Amino acid sequence: MRLITLIWLAVLVHAAWGGEAKPAAADPALEERVTAVAAELRCLVCQNQTLADSNAPLAVDLRNQIREKMRQGASERDIVDYMVARYGDFVLYRPPFKATTVLLWAGPILLVIAGLAALFFRLARRRAEPKQALSNEERARAAALLEGNGDGERR
Repeated sequence: MRLITLIWLAVLVHAAWGGEAKPAAADPALEERVTAVAAELRCLVCQNQTLADSNAPLAVDLRNQIREKMRQGASERDIVDYMVARYGDFVLYRPPFKATTVLLWAGPILLVIAGLAALFFRLARRRAEPKQALSNEERARAAALLEGNGDGERR
């Protein structure tokens, strides 16, 4: 049992000595530019992360594609334009405000307004409804229930 514990402890200690990840590019300036462009683009798999933050295989492939295009001399704007042409405005993490994306920008505001309007009309209708008084039969039954006589007898 001690031998197993020592082996397990050795494995854990060895794992703690992990080194720093090597950069994907030998040129740190190029890697910084790749990260800057990848931060502007949305991961098409995760959809709530940028390409720079995502570890999805597609995101890794797209970062490699960005890196390769930069090595070939493409500018940041050229790469973003290429990605938009290929995947549409959805690939942009901050899509532009235009006719095709107006619902994306205005949607949350419209939903809040619709919810508040529904709440307002519901409360207004509730206030407008006349208060219905209890009939004599209902009053007698309620009194009987409160006194402990009748269907709802207390125990």
